[in-house]
Amino acid sequence: MPELNAGLESIFVPSAALADRTWLRVGGPADWLVRPTNVDELGTVIGRCRDASAPTRVLGGGSNVLVRDEGVRGAVLQLDHEAFGGVRIEGTRAIVGGGASLAAVINETVRAGLAGLDTLVGIPGTVGAALHHNAGGRGGDIGQWVVEATVMTRTAETITRSRDEMVFGYRQSSLDELAILEVVFELDPADPSELTKRMQKQWIVSKAAQPLSHERRGQVFLNPRGMSAGMLIDQAGLKGSSVGGATVSDKHANFFVAAEGATAADLLKLIDLVRSRIDERMGIELELAIEIW
Repeated sequence: MPELNAGLESIFVPSAALADRTWLRVGGPADWLVRPTNVDELGTVIGRCRDASAPTRVLGGGSNVLVRDEGVRGAVLQLDHEAFGGVRIEGTRAIVGGGASLAAVINETVRAGLAGLDTLVGIPGTVGAALHHNAGGRGGDIGQWVVEATVMTRTAETITRSRDEMVFGYRQSSLDELAILEVVFELDPADPSELTKRMQKQWIVSKAAQPLSHERRGQVFLNPRGMSAGMLIDQAGLKGSSVGGATVSDKHANFFVAAEGATAADLLKLIDLVRSRIDERMGIELELAIEIW
């Protein structure tokens, strides 16, 4: 597919390793990794991929992606240029680029005395990926604060959606276009020092329940309604189970940890093992929280 990168060679990386761009750090390369430096370049790349019938995906922070050992065909786009990562505050609104780090945005809004996104502290990744999956926790979901989102479709069309054109459910949203370019959040005024204290407490609680940050890890399953996937896996006696270099975390059973030398195939087999045991013993079919590419 050499024609895809004509004139844009500086933003295309051929046969690009993806493992070091995901938290689990396994899997094969992409045909192309593309890192546009502005919206026009992004639109050009998407248009070329469409014309060439080349599969196109967007990679955010890589915390919820498992790349198969054989790699990914087509183009993987990463919006990690500053052009996609802006954060500006206007009154009670935060206008944020889809490629911005969610952690950075939370810090900016807390510093500005705006409450809402602070409840998401500890959730990794980019704003675009968080919104696509409607990331959240006990304190609420990201979607509840959104009033507007600008997206780019798979045909390279840019569309701005208002609040009443978006639907948010448990770990899903109607924003299934290819790329989320910009998001507008409407937040609540609050005292910055109180917000900071609350955020720090939540951060400690969040991190205490997860495997160590240096581990190659991923949160694998969605919580079934009213239940904890980690608790179900623990109750089934599967904590610490392993296949090859993949292990169910001893600290939190909904996190799988990949040892040095682990393969994507190891993780996929472990996922199948856990799902089948939970289904057999409890009659519950666990759904994936992780995307398998």
